[in-house]
Amino acid sequence: MTVRTRVAPSPTGDPHVGTAYIALFNYVFAKQQGGEFILRIEDTDQARSSKASEQAIYDSLHWLGLDWDEGPDVGGDKGPYRQSERTELYRKYADQLIAQGKAFRCFATSEELDAMRKAQAEAGEPQKYDGRGLKLTEDEIQAYLDEGRPYVVRMMIPEEGSFVFEDYLRGDVEIPWAQVDMQVLLKADGFPTYFLANVVDDHLMGITHVFRGEEWLNSAPKLLKLYDDLGWTAPVLGHMPLLRNTDKSKLSKRKNPTSVNYYKRMGFLPEALLNYLGRMGWSMPDEREKFNLTDMIENFDMKRVSLGGPVFDVDKLKWLNGLWMREELTDEELAQRMVDWALNRDTLLSLIPEAKGRLETFSDFTPLMGHFVSGLPEYDPALLTSKIEADKVRIALQFMLWQFDAAREWDKDVVFGIVKETSSYVDLKIRDFLQPIFVAITGKESSTSVIDAMVILGSDMTRARLRVALTHIGVSKKQAKSLERAFRTFPEK
Repeated sequence: MTVRTRVAPSPTGDPHVGTAYIALFNYVFAKQQGGEFILRIEDTDQARSSKASEQAIYDSLHWLGLDWDEGPDVGGDKGPYRQSERTELYRKYADQLIAQGKAFRCFATSEELDAMRKAQAEAGEPQKYDGRGLKLTEDEIQAYLDEGRPYVVRMMIPEEGSFVFEDYLRGDVEIPWAQVDMQVLLKADGFPTYFLANVVDDHLMGITHVFRGEEWLNSAPKLLKLYDDLGWTAPVLGHMPLLRNTDKSKLSKRKNPTSVNYYKRMGFLPEALLNYLGRMGWSMPDEREKFNLTDMIENFDMKRVSLGGPVFDVDKLKWLNGLWMREELTDEELAQRMVDWALNRDTLLSLIPEAKGRLETFSDFTPLMGHFVSGLPEYDPALLTSKIEADKVRIALQFMLWQFDAAREWDKDVVFGIVKETSSYVDLKIRDFLQPIFVAITGKESSTSVIDAMVILGSDMTRARLRVALTHIGVSKKQAKSLERAFRTFPEK
């Protein structure tokens, strides 16, 4: 048997370090056994998926050196490798499950389901689907189908007992069926949910082992039951520990930069970031901290993965990156890496239009434009509120961050639109509103166009700098809740 593993990210945002972490361990497991690693794109969320995000996934994994044997961009005999191009397959198997009595149609509207959950909450009951679709007669179902009423397909779940399975990393795991909902398999728009799509794709693509994050552990009964319902042999399933912030909470962009693009833009070496991710829950037999991908493959044993939540500590990553720079790169290699990173012709050409009107000598360039090739700027936090009250700055920074987090495109129109909308909300003229934003983005009270700066810096670095500024301002729990309530009605006042 040829070992085949995969990673299946959704192209709905930044390429996450958590995705890179899961990809690394699946990649190393396969290569250590002479197997194959597959990239599949889960783009069934058509409202949020984008080609730009898909390309960012390719770029980030290639940058890290995690190349795949089969995928949307390289092909393979098990394709297509985008789920949006496989929808007929999912409908076929959903219909099969219905015909076999393993799944059923539910015609309940979202309003009806909201009312159901509200009633359950008021009664102190667990909020889960109540099986109303199972109570329909064949005649009622046919009448609804004839009138074209939309429906979802849900899977049948036992009402009693427990499901026991062997996790590759955790041994026997038992989960009561009472904790498992009647999962939607096919949405009303005809696109599958994660569960149906992954089971169908993993089976047809010959995936032998699936290592995924532990947040999916409680869904394992649904996943493995689907294999049984379809009469297929399930792959070996293992649940990796989640990456954690230094306070042991789940790694999130609110407390740590989570985009691979951020670390690339900051000037980290891909070898160092990959090395650091490899140390998340695993260690070399000789306990050395610095190792490359080849070393990891040669010494890897998935059974040695620790289940304790590994802490993603940026300071530790910086230390390891410095070690790589000093010990693995000659002066000439380091110089070339720096040129490749940011000190190159393309970067200069993007900055010259911003700088040219203000230059009198070449030596003016670095003080004027240094914030484009620096990490997180240092400045006196008092500058953020020197001209605008702290409450308005706090609202401005937080609302811009939330909007930038959700932005699917990144260009001048998008950035300016968000700035204008937010400045209007806090009753400030654009010029006054931009003063603390100048400080947050450039570390200065004035510079070249801050709108252009955000566009050139990109989404990841812009958001990282705004988060630092928000940390300087401070947001209490009470203030955070108030901001969240206000943002629900934004941009209305």
